[in-house]
Amino acid sequence: MIIDSGVKKKLPLSSAVILAPHTDDGELGCGATIARMIREGVQVYYVAFSICEESVPAGYPRDILGREVQSATRKLGIKSENLMVYKYPVRHFNSHRQQILEDLVRLRKQLNPDWVFTPSSHDIHQDHKVINAESVRAFKNTASIFGYDLPWNQTISDSTALIMVTESDVQAKCEAFSCYKTQSFRPYDSALINSLAVVKGVQVESKLAEAFEVLRLLM
Repeated sequence: MIIDSGVKKKLPLSSAVILAPHTDDGELGCGATIARMIREGVQVYYVAFSICEESVPAGYPRDILGREVQSATRKLGIKSENLMVYKYPVRHFNSHRQQILEDLVRLRKQLNPDWVFTPSSHDIHQDHKVINAESVRAFKNTASIFGYDLPWNQTISDSTALIMVTESDVQAKCEAFSCYKTQSFRPYDSALINSLAVVKGVQVESKLAEAFEVLRLLM
């Protein structure tokens, strides 16, 4: 499935919700697509479920990721009022599944998005698996649902949808992730982000693209 082969038409939606188990997951998984949607006038909401206070590197305040996600989403063009941050304990989402589902159902009723972006069903991180499963439960009858790739968490990549993006979209993604100074030790730099976009673009004879797993498609 190729969504807009040429980046000449607007994406067919008016609102989208990005579900990030932890701050930065949404930017890494679909940051360029977020930038494209914002550029095309789509109302984009970003929901982070944890600021990972238990995992913050030494020397930083425990709530630093809450501030970094504000800067990162602002770089992508997301309105401050469209950013929602919860404080579930990292790596313990499974103990809070029902509350997370209730949060998602509340978001569905409040926002009624056309598209929802969530971690891929092939993501092996325990928190990501919970958000994937509960988001499908919450939105399966009302929205198209796309699973974004985080290759370091996956042994399988199910690229059944490819969204073409521009150089400026990918640059916005790189700038957004650069806001996470606490994560500078990770190998998710601009070179990797650009390389992944080039590889996915080649698959659809485009310069750049982001890939997604189609979890639910409502037409």
